[in-house]
Amino acid sequence: MTRITKQARLRTALAELCAEVTPGTLLPSERLLCDDYHVSRMTVREVLGQLESDGIVVRIPGKGTFVAEKVARSRLHMASFTADMRRLGLTPSTVVLHTAHDAPPPVTTAALRLAAGDKALHAVRLRLADDVPMSVDDAWYPAAVAPGLLERDLTGSVYALLEYDYASPVDRAEQTIRAIAADQRQAEWLRTDPGAPMLRFDRVAYSGDTPVEHCRSWYRADRYQVAMTVLNTSFLHTE
Repeated sequence: MTRITKQARLRTALAELCAEVTPGTLLPSERLLCDDYHVSRMTVREVLGQLESDGIVVRIPGKGTFVAEKVARSRLHMASFTADMRRLGLTPSTVVLHTAHDAPPPVTTAALRLAAGDKALHAVRLRLADDVPMSVDDAWYPAAVAPGLLERDLTGSVYALLEYDYASPVDRAEQTIRAIAADQRQAEWLRTDPGAPMLRFDRVAYSGDTPVEHCRSWYRADRYQVAMTVLNTSFLHTE
C-alpha cells in the first residue's frame, strides 16, 4: 500500500484550491495552512516553493501568496498568434491600437529591403487570450506586398490575410528573443506595472525570399513561456 506523505497531500489540496478560485486570490497564511493541514511550517514553505516553480502561485514578500495567472506555454515554432493560442485551447482576440501608412524607422527599412524614404504599412495591436492581455505587436508591412491591408479586418490573423488575400504565405522567419522591463506605455496596454518583466520578440517574416513583415512583440513574462526541444548534436563532430 502506497503511503501518501503530508507534503503530497498538502500539494494536491493547494493545487486543487488554486484551480477552483480566480487568479489573484490570496491564499491562507502559512500559519493557517499549518493549523488546517497539521503540517510544519517547513513543509508549507516547501510546497509553496514547488507550486511557485510550477507557475501555480506567486509569493510576494510582505503581502502573501496569490494564485498566479494562467500561463500560455508555447513551443518555439512558426505560427500566428491566433493559431498559437487556439492550439493551446485559448480564445484569441485583438484590439487594433494604431494603423498608419508612414515612413518606418531605419531598422525596419533595412529589414524589409525598402528604399530610403519609402513608406510602409504600420499596425499596432493588443493581443488577448481568453480576454486577458497577452502581448502587443508593433508590425510593419511593405505596401507593395499587401496594398490595402490596413482597410482589412486586422482583429484576426494577418498571416492568414497575407496567405489567402495577397498570395504571400509566411513560410519562415528570423527571430530573436530578449528579456526587458515594461515601460509606462507597455504597462498600460498590458495591465501590469512599469518595470515588470517582459519578453521582447523581434521578427522578420518571409514569403519565399521576400520579407513581408518586421514585427516587435512584447509579451508579459508572467503569462507567456516559450518551450523548445534541444538536441545534443555533439556526436556529429566526433572524430
